[in-house]
Amino acid sequence: MNSIFSNHSSSRRHGRSLLLALVVGGFAMTGASVVNAQATAGKVFGKAPMGYAVAARSTTTGAHRQVKVDSNGRYSIRELPVGNYTVTLKEDGHAVMKHLNVPVIVGRGSEVDFDCAPGQCSETASK
Repeated sequence: MNSIFSNHSSSRRHGRSLLLALVVGGFAMTGASVVNAQATAGKVFGKAPMGYAVAARSTTTGAHRQVKVDSNGRYSIRELPVGNYTVTLKEDGHAVMKHLNVPVIVGRGSEVDFDCAPGQCSETASK
């Protein structure tokens, strides 16, 4: 009777081990896809006058994203594909200042500050 009981316990242990391996493997695969998605992009962030918008345009693909500057005078454009960008400060939809050839690197951020007072931003800067 001990041998039958012992085989049953052994089967349960193997079944539980297999289930645990499947669950851990499933989480590992999910985590790998998240890491992979993050590993293909970077961001541009910095300071700019409140009330303005900042746009980033890829110099190779033309991809474009725009965000508003927050009430603290900060902005962040995330999940940008790797490459070089022209980062433009906009007031009422019109470009008023640019930083050219801003590199976006995998998993990193490039700081681009627009150091000007509202209404006094009007020069092109190269970075």
